[in-house]
Amino acid sequence: MSPIVECVPNFSEGRDQKVIDAIADSIRSTPGCTVLDVDPGPSTNRTVYTFVGKPDDVVQGALNAARVAFKLIDMRHHKGAHPRLGAMDVCPFVPVSDVTLEDCCKCARKLSELMSEELRVPVYLYGAAASQGYRTTVAQIRAGEYEDLANRIKDPQWAPDFGPAEFIPSWGASMVGVRKFLIAYNVNLLSTKEQAHRIALNVRDQGRGPEQPGRLKAVQGIGWYLDEANMAQVSLNLIDHDITPLHVAFEEICRDAQELNLPVIGSEIVGLVPLKAILQAAEYYITRDDLFVLDEDQKVRLIVNKLGLSSLKHFQPQERVIEYRLGVTSCPGPLINLTTEKFVKSVGARTSAPGGGSVAALLAALGSALGTMVGQMTYGKRQFEHLDSQMRELIPVLHRAMNSFLPLVDTDTAAFNKYMEALKLPRKTAEEEEAREIALQNGLLEAVKVPFNLAIEVNKLWPTLERMARVCNKGTTSDLQVGVRCLETSVWGAYYNVKINLGSLKDMDSKQQLQADIDSAVKTANDGLHKVLDILSNRE
Repeated sequence: MSPIVECVPNFSEGRDQKVIDAIADSIRSTPGCTVLDVDPGPSTNRTVYTFVGKPDDVVQGALNAARVAFKLIDMRHHKGAHPRLGAMDVCPFVPVSDVTLEDCCKCARKLSELMSEELRVPVYLYGAAASQGYRTTVAQIRAGEYEDLANRIKDPQWAPDFGPAEFIPSWGASMVGVRKFLIAYNVNLLSTKEQAHRIALNVRDQGRGPEQPGRLKAVQGIGWYLDEANMAQVSLNLIDHDITPLHVAFEEICRDAQELNLPVIGSEIVGLVPLKAILQAAEYYITRDDLFVLDEDQKVRLIVNKLGLSSLKHFQPQERVIEYRLGVTSCPGPLINLTTEKFVKSVGARTSAPGGGSVAALLAALGSALGTMVGQMTYGKRQFEHLDSQMRELIPVLHRAMNSFLPLVDTDTAAFNKYMEALKLPRKTAEEEEAREIALQNGLLEAVKVPFNLAIEVNKLWPTLERMARVCNKGTTSDLQVGVRCLETSVWGAYYNVKINLGSLKDMDSKQQLQADIDSAVKTANDGLHKVLDILSNRE
């Protein structure tokens, strides 16, 4: 997946539509940023903006929003029901996919530095980005609110992490932090409000108090009644879905409901959800119920059904799953997303990339795909029913390999392009020459490692392919023969790419070891190929 960060800045303006729209427009006009939601609150006099993008893009989007707010919001005139410290009150960064909390901490620090340098405003870090143990939460930092900030900011213990330790009347101060993705999740019950709330008290982290904590960590909860739907809900905030995933929350509520003889009639996700959370739940039910589900879209459909996510209104994955909403594919990259015709023509163009390395990666994916197909054409058929348990072991290995090889089509070309960029570096001085040589050697090593790792991963498949060859549907023999030829050729392709790049590598120890290992990989592939072909030949 492409790296995706969610940013949720809260601005102290929820009544003036012109200001609200101006801030939203500043984010929308930032390249790479997609606004998912703008939620103004007149009584709180506060607007929550939700947008996503790559790390650097969301930092720029948040900075652009702060610039507009600095011009249009004056805290000296602000009144509202919600606690607040400044014009941009809080601005959390949230990891969504292919990013870590530390990546988001870098975003928080970068935004804070830029705001302090350009706008000259004080900024506090909180959450995972906090610099001080005694001020990790928003509540700790915001104590006394805007009205007490002029006195508090003079205390050395409450000096900001970035910007001047002085009161800026028109702005106040901002809190920039990092938190996990929060999933708003409601489970539907045919019960009273009181029964739903009783279950919420049982499961939520704080429970009924310090003496009676709840069963689920990192979960907030309450029970309420929906008059319009004539049912109750246990309404949860899953603060960290890695600690308490969707399926755990659902199953725990079902358990309590069963003890009270209450029917559970589905659930709902409010807002958007990361794909990881859905797939996490899918893997649980696949394992628990011994299901055989491979494809991502089927796993998503399984969870929509298992959790009853469409019980109140239709759950449309393309609109509700963040990655799908953004059009992010599991294999992002300019090459892998080309049509077959355009990819072939790009290989045949008068350019050095894409070349043999990308073709080798594609061959590995195709070979694994053919092996997967052979398994699928055996599994589930009545005449091969006795092989179902074996196919359920073998098919996932090849299916996972197919998906893992696809991104390498672009990875190989990207590694080669880095080397080519290093060749263009200046070398007029000794320092430039040294820097260029280091970049070249690093580029070479990267260009070697991609095909080398491809060969190693392909060779892990031969035992699975041998087992498949012994029992698969005979009608698919030719497909498996083509598949294993593709896989062996991909290893040879990796070999040639490693060999040509090793010639310029100066680290002799690495060079000798890589050469020995890639020589061994070719032999392994050759032996594996002929074992599979012999098995298939003897079955004819």
